[in-house]
Amino acid sequence: MRSLILTLVLTIFASDLSTSAAVYEVGPGQQITNIAGVPWATLQPGDIVRIHWRTEPYREKWVICRQGTAELPITVVGVPGPEGQRPVIDGVNATTPANLNFWSEQRGVIKIGGANVPADTMPRHIIIEGLEVRGAHPNYQFTGRNGTVQSYASAASPIFIEKGEFITIRNNIITDGANGLFAASTDSAQSRDILVEGNYIHGNGIVGSIYQHNNYTAAINITFQYNRFGPLRSGSPGVNLKDRSAGLVVRYNWIEGGNRTIDMVDGEDTAVIRNHPAYRKTFVYGNILIKQDGGNNQVVHYGGDSGTTANYRKGKLYLYGNTIYSVRASTTVIARLSTNDENADLRNNIFFNTSSGANLAMLAEAGTLLLANNWAKTGWRNSHEGGGFTGSVTGGNTMVTGTSPGFADINAQNFALLPGSPAIDAGTALNPDVLPLNDLSRQYLIHQRSTARPQVGQFDLGAFEYSALLPPVINTETLPPALRLRPYDQSLQITGGIAPFEFSIAEGGVPPGLRLDVSSGRIFGRPRLRGTWVFTIRVTDSQGQTAERAFTLSSILSPH
Repeated sequence: MRSLILTLVLTIFASDLSTSAAVYEVGPGQQITNIAGVPWATLQPGDIVRIHWRTEPYREKWVICRQGTAELPITVVGVPGPEGQRPVIDGVNATTPANLNFWSEQRGVIKIGGANVPADTMPRHIIIEGLEVRGAHPNYQFTGRNGTVQSYASAASPIFIEKGEFITIRNNIITDGANGLFAASTDSAQSRDILVEGNYIHGNGIVGSIYQHNNYTAAINITFQYNRFGPLRSGSPGVNLKDRSAGLVVRYNWIEGGNRTIDMVDGEDTAVIRNHPAYRKTFVYGNILIKQDGGNNQVVHYGGDSGTTANYRKGKLYLYGNTIYSVRASTTVIARLSTNDENADLRNNIFFNTSSGANLAMLAEAGTLLLANNWAKTGWRNSHEGGGFTGSVTGGNTMVTGTSPGFADINAQNFALLPGSPAIDAGTALNPDVLPLNDLSRQYLIHQRSTARPQVGQFDLGAFEYSALLPPVINTETLPPALRLRPYDQSLQITGGIAPFEFSIAEGGVPPGLRLDVSSGRIFGRPRLRGTWVFTIRVTDSQGQTAERAFTLSSILSPH
């Protein structure tokens, strides 16, 4: 009986926690005018900070050092403007609120972890989405909490995760920093379970310096998906996506530019990361990797760069179902493996370079590389290193070769496959090591979106499955009810067709306060009225094929 009473008390207590979550509205005409007015030091599980778009940027910077839960995360979300504009958080001439006290103010505009006020803890279950965060660069200054004007550090980032667990960075623009997104770990405090999803990260770096990147992360279990990584700041020779994590997954992204597009190197200062079982396996699949002219000729690098080879990854890189497109006038190298203790399994990829096939090599000077059913121009090579090559490349007899893989429109960077492409049905089964968690099940949509990858016959090569014979289908069957005056955000799932897609309302209308994003299929906003609305949504793909589905959406009173 005592156990039953205790269970009931705990249940009631948990229910009280869920009903105490607060929504803080920030912006013009809202209950809080400026970001400094948010009680950052006392946020509770389930709290939502909604920052509304305004014509001028918010020039404020702050720390998040609190804990949500899996069921009740702490969420900071941008409320878009009338044309979908994200609220801008600009670090240039920004001010730190006087009621916060945290170290490393010079490292970021939004910082997660590491504070005196709020009391220091391991931040958990934090979501940051729908913002444009910018202006963390040593060329810029800010006013700290003590009123002192300071410059940002050379390692500054618009979003800086000093430490954190179960952190989601979603649908943001991250730009004009020294680094773009930075996540750190130490042996005493590792960042863990980080999801970086649907962001546009571009224009970061320091001119002439190789040490700052669009992304620089070290964590245990980190996934990058549906992101668009654009070129770095002009004149900045850093890497686009640089990572020192265990449990790294890079899937369904568009990564364009950088001295290398992806640099997967050793957990330089963190033995806990290096000793983690997931350190030895890295998965890169379903991406579009665009290699620009100039700089390093290598597309991806796997292993290490600290010089302490005992700490290098010394495991296996699984790189499959990617489209790699190089416009370099001279040589291109698909992969550099740091030592002969690094292995890579490359299958079902398209490796296309605009110069001659002889300018394309699979491997730099070392490592063990297995090829299985990839496409490359006739004349490709194992390596450009000649007598200095100590590595091994096998499986070259499975390569599909020719002059063109049959892209839909190479000048427009449309890498979908045309009918008759030699890449159609030319793939092979995935390595069993990647299944089931890292199956090739989705594909990138321009931009910062994804859709299910059709499964028709054998795998096609590259990041896109040929689907011209399959019209688009709206797979979402029902929409959950919306709570009146509360945030609502649902995305329609599409299979078939050829991206990009355009969404429209064919009949009826969504509840007042909600809107349909024509490029992504998101229905979002805050419903203003109670009631039930019936409407039909039409999707049109790039080939003019259409599909429709009728929906019923109710707006109801909040149960609390």
